[in-house]
Amino acid sequence: MERTWRWFGKNDKITLAMLKEIGVEGIVTALHDVPNGEVWTREKINDLKTYIESYGMRWSVVESLPVCESIKYAGKDRDRLIENYKESLKNLSLEGIHTVCYNFMPVLDWARTDLSHPNANGTTNLFFSHVQFAYFDICILKREGAEKEWSPEVLAEVERLKQTMTPEDDHNLVDTIIVKTQGFVSGNITEDDEHPVELFRQLLSLYKGITKEQLRENMKYFLEAIMPTCEEYDMYMCVHPDDPPFQILGLPRIVTCDEDINWFLNAVDNPHNGLTFCAGSLSAGKHNNITELAKKYASRTWFVHMRSCHIFPNGDFTEASHLGGRADLIELARIFEQINPNLPMRVDHGMTMLGDEERGYNAGYSFLGRMFAMGQVQGILATVDRELGIEYKQPGFFD
Repeated sequence: MERTWRWFGKNDKITLAMLKEIGVEGIVTALHDVPNGEVWTREKINDLKTYIESYGMRWSVVESLPVCESIKYAGKDRDRLIENYKESLKNLSLEGIHTVCYNFMPVLDWARTDLSHPNANGTTNLFFSHVQFAYFDICILKREGAEKEWSPEVLAEVERLKQTMTPEDDHNLVDTIIVKTQGFVSGNITEDDEHPVELFRQLLSLYKGITKEQLRENMKYFLEAIMPTCEEYDMYMCVHPDDPPFQILGLPRIVTCDEDINWFLNAVDNPHNGLTFCAGSLSAGKHNNITELAKKYASRTWFVHMRSCHIFPNGDFTEASHLGGRADLIELARIFEQINPNLPMRVDHGMTMLGDEERGYNAGYSFLGRMFAMGQVQGILATVDRELGIEYKQPGFFD
């Protein structure tokens, strides 16, 4: 697979020169300075593409060309926004970029309750606690009817947690769930907002009454609208699974499991409508058999996120080692290499280690932790390629 890396643009503390040194071939990025819903112009696309290519790499995947909330909940302006989206797809194609990773998750792109959960070896990882998230939902967000959606066991733990949480703890939880994990992606919330919780409530209210079935229909509407453009300009859309792959905050989630993936691929049965196979997101759900999903959907997968999660007995989960957890990355490499050895792959979230925490990286996107993971995955790919008789292109020194 092509070794790619998610990079957050020219202001990213991780430079392209650093990425070239560690054997990255392709860059996964976006025009982060363009407000959601506006057209990506050829000039802006070309500027960033040329900059990437000046370092000997290519812009392999767009992650992400955001799908505006109004498209997801079927707002009055969704048709205008879809037209803008189609224009951006056309412009990307004309500049030689043909793969777009996107998501159809309402409001939250991904959710964790701890961004620096300690591991036994001194590193830290992202972590999701059901009790902490329920506390946020019930006691901080104060979402109507929230108590009915949590189990008696979790509610009992929330009551105990109330006795120990301080105002500073509450602030840190809001910062983790709303600000640090969402602002740099969605642009909806920044650390300068005085009332992120109230803004978050407003975003949630846009989905009041939206069922899973309605959200599915809205996704189908969007895909049917853009497929003619995708066919004409050879653009491949690959949706990212919901993270985590289960319902949260009363919001419908529609890319969580085998049945969901099968539904959207068949609802708009076009090869340009595909999947980002995020082994990490899918492995955070006990209901998912990651290897079987990879086998079933490899032929409609246009981008792979190689990471893995470990689920604890109580359902909490953490990012695991790239050689451990519920996702067998060695077997996934075998599956995807046989289908397409040029498929773009990135290691996704990595540990925070060896001073990463002091360098101000985006949550989950450390440098040394991801470099360590990339080294592990490169070793997997070299071994699997030898097994399969595929020539492994080394990230060498002699190109």
